[in-house]
Amino acid sequence: MTNVLVFGGTGWLSGRIARRWVNAGASVTCLARGTRPAPDGAELVVADRSAADAYHSVRAHDWDEVIDISSIPEHVARAVDAIGPRARHWTYVSSLSVYASNDQPGADESAVRSEVARPGEEYDYSRAKAAAEASVSALAAFAIVRPGLIVGPGDPTDRFGYWVGRFALAGEEPVLTPDPADRAAQVIDVDDLADFIVHLGADGRRGVANAIGDTVPLREILRLAREEAGHTGPLVEADDAWLSAHDVTYWAGPRSLPLWLPADMPGFATRSNGAYRAMGGRIRDIRQTLRRTLVDERVRGLDRARTSGLTRAEELALIGELG
Repeated sequence: MTNVLVFGGTGWLSGRIARRWVNAGASVTCLARGTRPAPDGAELVVADRSAADAYHSVRAHDWDEVIDISSIPEHVARAVDAIGPRARHWTYVSSLSVYASNDQPGADESAVRSEVARPGEEYDYSRAKAAAEASVSALAAFAIVRPGLIVGPGDPTDRFGYWVGRFALAGEEPVLTPDPADRAAQVIDVDDLADFIVHLGADGRRGVANAIGDTVPLREILRLAREEAGHTGPLVEADDAWLSAHDVTYWAGPRSLPLWLPADMPGFATRSNGAYRAMGGRIRDIRQTLRRTLVDERVRGLDRARTSGLTRAEELALIGELG
């Protein structure tokens, strides 16, 4: 039987990975803080990865596959030291944020990464991922997966789902959008990503891949989201300067317009996904992801408090100011 260790295994992505390995007949152990349950059929080992003895109960086992998604380089480094010698293959889920810049359209995995984080420095996500990658790269057999914006049902960040959810909520009423001209987005469906990560481990594949879908113009994403939601009201566009002047932020977080990015980041949504495809990665039609996401948005509540986006009241006030 295949022995799999998942660091986490209880969250949005890691839970899907663990569940797939269980369904494939593997013996799955999830090492996590224990605030959420592991998938049925998986063993949960409760541990704090900051503790000196975090890996005590799992370090004596032989592991066919280890999956880690941590963004804390010290956790990854200690895990590699403790368990690496007993692991046949290791998959580390990094991020496209590991790259040093977003100014080169079409950049592939050879693009310059950020410098690795050093102990005691102020936390920087990009440099933290670079440091974690460096630790994993010392192993004999590893794969590094660099997702971009992960989307789909259950997304805790509320970014991608904002648009299809907002169009559905608005119905015949107006929706505020940024000027989508010359803007684009790249996303990866969470289930495509989970499938890919399990595929790499099952085959013992080695290498590095930008796990991301194709570049899609933001205008097209908005059009498809609107169609899926059945929105018939007007679109009210505002330019960057106006939105910034009215304290609307880019990309994510409260009072934001998700997926909207500054114009001076031409390489952000144009990363090459050639290696991902060559290694067996799937990219489903974005309309299917929008459709699945809308079902989830309706279940969770179209007018719920969100971690990203404008509230409907904020949006209508801004539309009113636009006249």
